[in-house]
Amino acid sequence: MNLFDVYSLYDIEPTSAKGAYVYNDEGTEYLDFYGGHAVISIGHAHPTYVNKITDQLNKIAFYSNAVINGLQKDLADKLEQLSGLQNFALFYCNSGAEANENAFKLASFSNGKSKILALQNGFHGRTSAAVRATDNKKIQAPINQGISINYLPINDIAAFENELKKGDVCAVIIEAIQGIGGCYTCDDDFLIQLSSLCKIHNAFLIMDEVQCGYGRSGDFFAFQQSGISPDIISMAKGMGNGFPIAGILINEKVFKAEIGMLGTTFGGSHLACAAGIAVLEVIENEHLVQNAHNMGEYFKEKLLQDIPEEIEILGRGLMIGIKFPYTTANIRKELLFKHHVFSGSSGNPNIMRILPPLSINKSQIDQFVEKLSIVVSKIQKTVAIH
Repeated sequence: MNLFDVYSLYDIEPTSAKGAYVYNDEGTEYLDFYGGHAVISIGHAHPTYVNKITDQLNKIAFYSNAVINGLQKDLADKLEQLSGLQNFALFYCNSGAEANENAFKLASFSNGKSKILALQNGFHGRTSAAVRATDNKKIQAPINQGISINYLPINDIAAFENELKKGDVCAVIIEAIQGIGGCYTCDDDFLIQLSSLCKIHNAFLIMDEVQCGYGRSGDFFAFQQSGISPDIISMAKGMGNGFPIAGILINEKVFKAEIGMLGTTFGGSHLACAAGIAVLEVIENEHLVQNAHNMGEYFKEKLLQDIPEEIEILGRGLMIGIKFPYTTANIRKELLFKHHVFSGSSGNPNIMRILPPLSINKSQIDQFVEKLSIVVSKIQKTVAIH
């Protein structure tokens, strides 16, 4: 049977991984500064993670949400402790797209509206309403077009106010730091004013923390720097370090649960929760949120100091966009195939995304910057010759 051929694949097959490195079957070592789309939060094959999942697998891996699963409450309590968020309830699911679908559904149940406001160049998933909220017509099928949506510029509070005051907006969905969009960041004042406007006009504010959350920004959630309290927070990628687990945090002051309004088969399984608890334990014990902040500052300084090109650094913490005056495709290919370093693309062809594990250290950052500098210097010489 053939695979449905929808991915452009690099001719590389990782067969093992450890920390910030992955290896092919010949033992070639690759420095991983992409983490499989920001999924690898605590590093590959962390022993705490491996042991927790293994122990749980030997007990019970799955049963339905028709019975009590104490691990769900354990994970929720640990998440409350580390995030510092009070008065939120947790609903489990399996992916970022599913998290956002449930966020939209909950918002629409609550205010009876259906229009969505989202950012230009935003990305929220590939399913139904989530893909409609994603500013990319190429991945939207005709069946997705029935949902009313407006894409507005980042940090343009006037544009959002003009739409919200019409009174028909169900929800506003925002990435505090855009992922696919290239690590452009929402201003704190913009988020503060937007939160206030949503309350005034009976629209719900959904913060999509699927990629920028779980410590990656140097705060537990990226929106927390602004001090706002969203109505719903969606999360996924770094939550399970590679095991599929996602969820939405629901402001209990705003929403009341009703039996059957949301549901999932696999969300919050025993094995998924074991993975999620392990991630939070490592984040806490190894101070990875603070490390993301510290290494992010070091990384930016190192890039600006050592890269022989006029670059702009976007993002915060260990969610970094490097904007070049030309496309980065050749840089990324040269890094991967000649220097064995994984990096990420973005919707802007001039922006390279860097999303290493939150456990990254200065030596590994130095290694990355040294190799990137070599590649950029080579490209500059090639451009000069032509």
